[in-house]
Amino acid sequence: MPVKDIVLGLSSANGPSGAEGSAARLAMELLSDFTPAVRDSLGNVTAELGDLNSPNHILIDAHIDEIGLVVTDIDDDGFLHIAPCGGVDRRVLMGSEVVVMSKSKISGIVCCRPPHLTASEDTSKVPAFKDMAVDIGYRADKARELVPIGTRIAMRSRPASLLGSRVSGKALDNRAGAAAIIRTVELLEPKCARLDCHVTALLSTREEVGHLAAGCAAFTSAPTQAIVVDMGFGSYPGCPDENCGKLGEGPMIGFSPVLSRAITKKLVAVADENHIKWQYDVCGGRTGTNADDIAVTAGGIPCGLISIPERSMHTPVEVADCNDVEQTAQLLAAYIKSGGICQ
Repeated sequence: MPVKDIVLGLSSANGPSGAEGSAARLAMELLSDFTPAVRDSLGNVTAELGDLNSPNHILIDAHIDEIGLVVTDIDDDGFLHIAPCGGVDRRVLMGSEVVVMSKSKISGIVCCRPPHLTASEDTSKVPAFKDMAVDIGYRADKARELVPIGTRIAMRSRPASLLGSRVSGKALDNRAGAAAIIRTVELLEPKCARLDCHVTALLSTREEVGHLAAGCAAFTSAPTQAIVVDMGFGSYPGCPDENCGKLGEGPMIGFSPVLSRAITKKLVAVADENHIKWQYDVCGGRTGTNADDIAVTAGGIPCGLISIPERSMHTPVEVADCNDVEQTAQLLAAYIKSGGICQ
């Protein structure tokens, strides 16, 4: 399946942190074309390849969850009061379409006060979550019947192909990374019987609420090295160039005190040897990804990081380039075929 189709398909699935079921099931279906996949007690999706008895065990991870909302109360007028589930960008939330993930999916709109009824000094302010609500069109009794408190809410956004190889949609953070993992498995599958290492592909849950599940899966699988795939900041007018990557210019390789210098050097060498364009992603401390937790799991796991440049992160209209997704998969596959770092 073309990478663009994988990305757009995963983007259309709903899966806020802690309620990743639909996205995880689709990912399992895609992985099952190449190798069996299972879900653990936290909902993580894992698949294993290569020589399962090899002492060289490489974990590749991308989180499958997305940002969303959670219902905290339903008032006497039937409006759903909400709290963030992950780092939702409030600036683009007002007036957005959402899907209330109750037993039957319910469409809703994040309420927006008309500018005519807003004091002039307040028009430039972004409302706090306590001042927002979701309108599902029902009276209080019906709303309370259909929507239990604690129900997750996902953004409604129709994924779209833009010009060239670029796409837009919700949850590209990190469904584009998940697509790269699935594509990597596809690249390895024809040769998996000849892989000298053991490979675990992990699509982890609950990353957007504190990297809560990848470390557990890493502890269980006990790899000897790991690489995390996530999204990086794409260049945009007004954003510092040193903090951003350019869309279409290849994956961003992470440099950070958290990360293994040996893995970082090997990723750079493999990219250069295979003529894969790459960019720098430099952090002075924690990376803000699952790598921070996997690296300190159990007795410590040497960890690398590859990021895919993305614009409009944590909004319903994130933008990424599918060529960067493909090149990320090519880099991962080449790294794995090389055996990674020597332990």
